[in-house]
Amino acid sequence: MRSSAELRDDVWDHLANRVDHTKPLSRLCYAATHVVMKDSYGGVNHTVENPGSGQEIAEHVDWAATMAIRSSIGKTGMGIAEAMDTAQRFSLGWESARELIRRTGELGVSFCAGASTDHMVKVETASDLVEGVCEQINVIRQAGGVPVILPMPLLPALGTDPDGYVAVYSDIAQNCSDGPLIVHWLGPMFLPSLEGYFPGDSFERVMQSDPEKFRAAKLSMLDAELEIRLRGVLVENEQVMLTGDDFHFGELIAGSSPATCSTTIGDQVVPLGNFSHALLGIFDAISQPAALALRLLEQGDRGSYDEIMGRCEALGQCIFEEPTRFYKTGLAFISWLNGHQSNPMLVNHEENRRSQAHLLRVAQLASEAGAISNAELANQRLAEWLEMS
Repeated sequence: MRSSAELRDDVWDHLANRVDHTKPLSRLCYAATHVVMKDSYGGVNHTVENPGSGQEIAEHVDWAATMAIRSSIGKTGMGIAEAMDTAQRFSLGWESARELIRRTGELGVSFCAGASTDHMVKVETASDLVEGVCEQINVIRQAGGVPVILPMPLLPALGTDPDGYVAVYSDIAQNCSDGPLIVHWLGPMFLPSLEGYFPGDSFERVMQSDPEKFRAAKLSMLDAELEIRLRGVLVENEQVMLTGDDFHFGELIAGSSPATCSTTIGDQVVPLGNFSHALLGIFDAISQPAALALRLLEQGDRGSYDEIMGRCEALGQCIFEEPTRFYKTGLAFISWLNGHQSNPMLVNHEENRRSQAHLLRVAQLASEAGAISNAELANQRLAEWLEMS
């Protein structure tokens, strides 16, 4: 296994020395980041089928390692997407999610964070949804983040029609104070209960209902054609598409033309054009090579961008292969190989949901993508892991 430094020497000699790493990235990029568990969690018998309570899990969160990962990613120029699916948000519980949001706000990095209703004892109606989401939006804004309205499984469970979706999202916008909001459309491959979300033309209608509030959308449908079509609709209202496509992000971020103008989201100036910005779980593992690729793209070196991002995409396609919802296993495994955490565990021991063969492919592709920062340590840990498996 080679380090990212060795890979750069072999494949794109001295590219890292050709860019200004202090310059802003050419796209708005958020890395959705996982949560690290203490070694003590190894003795806790939580599983995906028999999950622990949020309070039980919170006792074993390694806050120092969790925040160190976020700080490191922030130094690449990427923002953090906090308390999202990658952080196992709904297994972790709102109290820990709120603590993540507070601590990330104190890091001084750009961040967005997921707003939902998991702090409420009972959520039965559309009015409950609006009330709960707005409460969490206020918490996120107070911490300095941009709220992401997480998908609400109650809507498809209630059989809500397109008009109902528009009404709920419009009420959220109207009941929140001024400031940008990001709408998140997550596909059923990540959460089966979201089958049928945003029926008909309800997504377009929601985004058009209040473009001054709904400034961006994160699309996690793993459908590049759908994303390209919808970002064309959004850009007409100076809204931003944040790709959540961990399979095809390289081409989607590059797009087919340079920026034609810009807009603002909060206090950030964001270029607009026929391309996507990004909010990706795979950035948890590839923030360094992806940030380098984006800076090369800004300099007009599309060939080097494609070379780097192609390797990163190959890693993403492996990590996010079906069953896609267990992608966090690969992210934590790479983080452990790199020495960012003392174990590869996840909440409810989701690390056990991938095979040894899968994780060996993850390790190899991570090396090829330049996502391994310490080859010697990674090889040592990999050998020890294989002996114990």
